[in-house]
Amino acid sequence: MDVLDTIVMGNSIEAWAIALGTTVLSFILLRFVAFQGLRRLLRAASTEKHYWDDVLLAALNATKTGLLLLVAAFGGSLAVSLPAGVAGLIQSVAIVAILIQAGLWSDAGLSRWLEMRAEERAAVDPAEVMTVNIIGVMAKLVLWSIILLLALENFGIDVTALVAGLGIGGIAVALAAQNILGDLFASLSIILDKPFVLGDFVTVGDYLGSVEAIGLKTTRIRSLSGEQVVFSNADLLSSRIRNYGRLYERRVVLSIGVTYQTPRSELADIPSVMQEAIESEGGDKIRFDRAHLTSYGDSAILYEAVYTVLEADYALHMNIKQSVYLRIHEVFENRGVEFAYPTQTVFVESAGAG
Repeated sequence: MDVLDTIVMGNSIEAWAIALGTTVLSFILLRFVAFQGLRRLLRAASTEKHYWDDVLLAALNATKTGLLLLVAAFGGSLAVSLPAGVAGLIQSVAIVAILIQAGLWSDAGLSRWLEMRAEERAAVDPAEVMTVNIIGVMAKLVLWSIILLLALENFGIDVTALVAGLGIGGIAVALAAQNILGDLFASLSIILDKPFVLGDFVTVGDYLGSVEAIGLKTTRIRSLSGEQVVFSNADLLSSRIRNYGRLYERRVVLSIGVTYQTPRSELADIPSVMQEAIESEGGDKIRFDRAHLTSYGDSAILYEAVYTVLEADYALHMNIKQSVYLRIHEVFENRGVEFAYPTQTVFVESAGAG
């Protein structure tokens, strides 16, 4: 009797040898396709830069040798006769290996694409970087959820009943984690609606600073004094936010008061004095609006001038404002006009002799 015809576990040694050879050849072929393809893409990428080359390279780099071996073992198992239960198990394991490998390829390719997209848009639109990040997290969650459900179904688990059970359990979890989910949905609102983006200077109540990071639960702001202030996303959106990052020009109101002893001729000239001071000191950096006597105060005749600084720079705004005030003060000194300050006059009436 030929040794190759010897029966071992229901199959001849020859059949087992063929199964082993099929497994080895299948494994070599799979590795050749994956890694030889990778090398060719590397050579192509080195001569000419293509956007999708990096994505494909990142995906192929996620190839796992162990998973390829499981798939090759399934191919080899077809050469022998195995019990139905064992053959079914090997097939299920091979299918799950294919699903996991497909998930790894998709995950790695998606991650690389998101990374490249974020780098490309960071300088142009920081808000899109946040959008890309959150979309990436959600896409990966959906991807691996689908793979998990397909793998469980492949092993004979009733996915429909499982999904229904998860739905009921999800309601309970949602009720128990309202605050966390509220912050999560608030972060989605921030990402999609973009009330502010990274780098914007904002004020929230008594706090002010630059937006440093926007997470799934919290947003972090670096205050002017240096410390980091952390806000819950839900609390942040329920607050009144002033976003100075969207400020393109500044409207400025100047108010001054002069004494009631100022001659009427001088009072009539003060609006033109204020206008001249604003236009001369601001130059082409401002747009003059108006200057008027507004009211008679308790201890001063009040004037108001309005102009707009055409740039958002706060230092420029303060420099112009300071120069305007000093110029008005100089003119008033030369013309003998006095600034008013709170005063009281007491009239004393003497009683007549009785």
